[in-house]
Amino acid sequence: MFDECLLESSPSRVPVLRRKHWLISLVPGVLVFLVVFFGLPMLIEPENMNILLTQASILGIVVFCYALMLCYVFADTQHLGFSPWFWFILTLALNVAGFVIYLIYTGFETKNWKRATLPIAYMIEGILIGVMVLVPLIYTEALPKAQLMGILMAPPPPPPPPPPPAAPVPQRIIRKVTVDDIMRAPTMIPKTIARIKDEPDETPQGAVGVVGGVPGGVPGGTLGGVLGGVIGGVLSSAVAPPPPPKAAAPKRIRVGGQVEAARLIFQPKPEYPPLAKMARIQGTVRLEAIISKDGMIQDLKVMQGHPLLVKSALEAVQRWRYQPTLLNGEPVEVITEIDVNFTLSE
Repeated sequence: MFDECLLESSPSRVPVLRRKHWLISLVPGVLVFLVVFFGLPMLIEPENMNILLTQASILGIVVFCYALMLCYVFADTQHLGFSPWFWFILTLALNVAGFVIYLIYTGFETKNWKRATLPIAYMIEGILIGVMVLVPLIYTEALPKAQLMGILMAPPPPPPPPPPPAAPVPQRIIRKVTVDDIMRAPTMIPKTIARIKDEPDETPQGAVGVVGGVPGGVPGGTLGGVLGGVIGGVLSSAVAPPPPPKAAAPKRIRVGGQVEAARLIFQPKPEYPPLAKMARIQGTVRLEAIISKDGMIQDLKVMQGHPLLVKSALEAVQRWRYQPTLLNGEPVEVITEIDVNFTLSE
């Protein structure tokens, strides 16, 4: 049915499109595919070769169909005796609309409406299928955001290994020498004699007297009596008290209140994802970052943002560098929020 209505390749008719027409249409399609696939990476660096291959294939197929449509109009007008160049230029200028006009005109002139209605029906079906495929790619709000965020976010790091067990404390064995050991005669002469050190007396010093005390004095009294106590009190009061211990600086602070934001010294701009640019998607990606003591991004977490923009924002912010934040003269880690804006130019 398709051959009879469009190509006229029934046994009683000569086909309009011959082998040379197919070859002529195939040449520009192949050339467009090669130019896009090998020439586009010289201008911009593609993120994914599979996407580039798909785009080059689609453009090549579109150019092939367009050239085949022009060949059909030129050959069919010569077959029917119409003006070939008039309809060729009209189809070249109006594209599919010109081809539909030509089919309706030839159907009216030849009184054979099958050759016009069936191709138009095929084109409408092809357009509807193309719209059904492209609409989910353009309007991505209907896609499950939770699943996309789970795919784009990196998995959590594995838990750290448990700490090694503490080394056992060696027990010191103290042997007490009794009177029987002293009075017992040795059975053999030892080669070496070990020195035995007595353990310090654990009796508190406040419970015993000191040299120079007085009878009936209080335990733990001052060395030298009352005069020594007075002199010692004067000397101890003259000595300045030790300075208070310096407060330890916190290891990590959060930006907000009286804490100023860290200062950027290197901020490369994120690259706009091609798929998001084609879909006209723009917005802000909010990240939570930990800035280390040397000003480098230590950890990044996605708080909110479009799934197609998150990956580009993470790659750009990971390369940012900040001036180290000082607190009491010491560098500290800073927890802050970073907003990355993606805006399409009009």
